[in-house]
Amino acid sequence: MFRKAAVATVSNGSYLQGQANGRLPSMDSGQPAQEGKVVLKKKVTLLRGISIIIGTIIGAGIFISPKGILKNTGSVGMSLTVWTACGILSLFGALCYAELGTCIKKSGGHYTYILEAFGPLPAFVRVWVELLIIRPAATAVISLAFGRYILEPFFMQCEIPELAIKLITAVGITLVMVLNSTSVSWSARIQIFLTFCKLVAILIIIVPGVIQLIKGETQHFKNAFAGNDASVMGLPLAFYSGMYAYSGWFYLNFVTEEVENPEKNIPLAICISMIIVTVGYVLTNVAYFTTISAGELLLSKAVAVTFAERLMGNFSLAVPVFVALSCFGSMNGGIFAVSRMFFVASREGHLPEILSMIHVRKHTPLPAVIVLHPLTMIMLFNGDLYSLLNFLSFARWLFIGLVVAGLIYLRYKRPDMPRPFKVPLFIPALFSFTCLFMVALSLYSDPVNTGIGFAITLTGVPAYYLFIVWDKKPKWFRKLLGKSRWDFSPSCKLGISQGSPCCEILPIDPLSCSEPGMTMQVSFWHML
Repeated sequence: MFRKAAVATVSNGSYLQGQANGRLPSMDSGQPAQEGKVVLKKKVTLLRGISIIIGTIIGAGIFISPKGILKNTGSVGMSLTVWTACGILSLFGALCYAELGTCIKKSGGHYTYILEAFGPLPAFVRVWVELLIIRPAATAVISLAFGRYILEPFFMQCEIPELAIKLITAVGITLVMVLNSTSVSWSARIQIFLTFCKLVAILIIIVPGVIQLIKGETQHFKNAFAGNDASVMGLPLAFYSGMYAYSGWFYLNFVTEEVENPEKNIPLAICISMIIVTVGYVLTNVAYFTTISAGELLLSKAVAVTFAERLMGNFSLAVPVFVALSCFGSMNGGIFAVSRMFFVASREGHLPEILSMIHVRKHTPLPAVIVLHPLTMIMLFNGDLYSLLNFLSFARWLFIGLVVAGLIYLRYKRPDMPRPFKVPLFIPALFSFTCLFMVALSLYSDPVNTGIGFAITLTGVPAYYLFIVWDKKPKWFRKLLGKSRWDFSPSCKLGISQGSPCCEILPIDPLSCSEPGMTMQVSFWHML
């Protein structure tokens, strides 16, 4: 009655049955590929990898977070210092994930690395909190920015109705879900195009800013560190805002099994992307302060639009459109990557088995994509932008710090593991300490939102023992959860492959099934 975790290995991009021993087996297991098996194909090239990282990082953060950082640091100089420090810290974290991605060639990102280093309990808690808090909240945050900026040209002289923003946002979220459920190739192509739009939007801000500096517009940089002193309470929130703006450097590790030549392309994509983003972010913030004072920036609800209105006249109408496309790219990249975490967690037995299904013709993890839609809608219509930002930051950076600490642990636990790319030990030590230190300070500086995040994170522990470990469940409990079933009949054109390590969505028709009229049932929570 109890389904043990089915641990998978990878060979030539195919998911194969591994040893159910609580760990992901070696890449060199030498197991033969299963013929005719539907898999997620290796379609992520170096260019697509760069577009995933840049396209996910550059979203609303650079256009919204300048206000959050300035508010919590108190001065122009300190805010620019925090932007630079967050860029360096993010680069350190990205280098650590480059090492992990080249020595553990499994998709799943944070979840997979925690499972490798610390075992199933913390890995389950990680995917549990990702499903309940982090991904729905992160998608809601970036989607709200998309909704605001896409409507900005139509409400230049008045306030945008909040209901209109949320309705347009809901349409955007649904469109992203449909796109990622339809085609991996088209999602990747659109991501490349949107990444180009992001870089154009950044250049539209940087180039006029540089021209302003050449003209001598430096009055806002005089006494740059004068103003309110950064407090112990405000500084962690400023770093949260900055790290949120840089977050996304880890998403390529979520799709490792779909990356061509991961030993080479993962480190290259990460390093190229982080250099471009860090330089672009710092120069963008410098450009802002050539035209907008600190007080005006704090009052602006759309910093990039305010900047463009001052310098570009009617052309400023194009800026919100570019920013909206930028936000849409972050939505698309985030859903594309995180759905693979749910797919892998289901494959390991930590999420409902239906989430490990693949559409036979589209080759997309369709259930793992659409499962986020209702939770994101709940987040969207409850809570404001900055509360959501602080709310999700606690759990996100707690586990990222734990993952990088796991890298250090694996250096001693498994010293013979092949590491094509290896970083100096002080980099993961500094990054993990900084993440955990920020999390600890956030408990003091923002106890309400952080406390909520901490409490929901802890719910993963009883959930693990309830759904995964506890084998002798009462009959009424098993009956209650066992009622969640779907019938896969010929009219649905969906079915479940047999003899495969993970369930896949397959067509049931006379050509693909020896019994074309059969009906198959799948328990939603097949762990019981």
